[in-house]
Amino acid sequence: MPNDPYLDASVAWRIRTGNIDFHESGYRQTVQSILENGLATGVDGMISSGKEADVYLANYKGAPLAVKVYRLYQTSHRGGRPIKLNSAGWMAAHEHDMLLQAWKGGAPVPTPAARVENMLSMRYIDGGGGPAPRLQDHRPPDPARMMERVLQGVTALGRAGVVHTDLSPYNILVAEGDPWFIDLSEAIRVDRTGDSPYTRLTEAERALRDGLGALERYFRRFGLEFDPETIAAPLMREWDRFGVMR
Repeated sequence: MPNDPYLDASVAWRIRTGNIDFHESGYRQTVQSILENGLATGVDGMISSGKEADVYLANYKGAPLAVKVYRLYQTSHRGGRPIKLNSAGWMAAHEHDMLLQAWKGGAPVPTPAARVENMLSMRYIDGGGGPAPRLQDHRPPDPARMMERVLQGVTALGRAGVVHTDLSPYNILVAEGDPWFIDLSEAIRVDRTGDSPYTRLTEAERALRDGLGALERYFRRFGLEFDPETIAAPLMREWDRFGVMR
């Protein structure tokens, strides 16, 4: 498998336990599917592997891309039999839509390119010689600037009408000193709340405050603090333009 330059712990775990192609398309079949569906013209290797999806480094006529492939079966790092997922296509479609919504709103997310069934392609965030590291694994040379940029990104997402439901240092990449928000498969759209605005806004508020709490704990390592309320309160007022939460 041509993965060595991009292999991370999650990929290594799946290879070691034999789960890399257990009850789903194997590596070669997945690569073939990416190419046949026109998402890329070449695939260089696997970047990462999670419980729901694998991410591949690919290219389209030489331009680098990341291709995320939601798995049809879900495996757990704790072991046990895989569980078949009926939502793989929906999750890929939803993440593509949320990335597009956030990108149009000026938020720092990978630019979405295309989506076919359970696969979506997007801009590859290059860390210089390999994939950009997660914020969790990165020690910023200027933590105060990084905190400012991350909070600006959270605000930009919110103003674009997107709330990340798993906001944490694990879902932020760092490239050239700037944060990029990833993994929006379960993000909540709040620029239009549909038939249940109270429920959606309540879920969005909880996710936002939980995420800000995770970020606050991360930056506390560097002796930095911020008040999550200064980020959450203005966004909640903006989302709740009809006053359903008052």
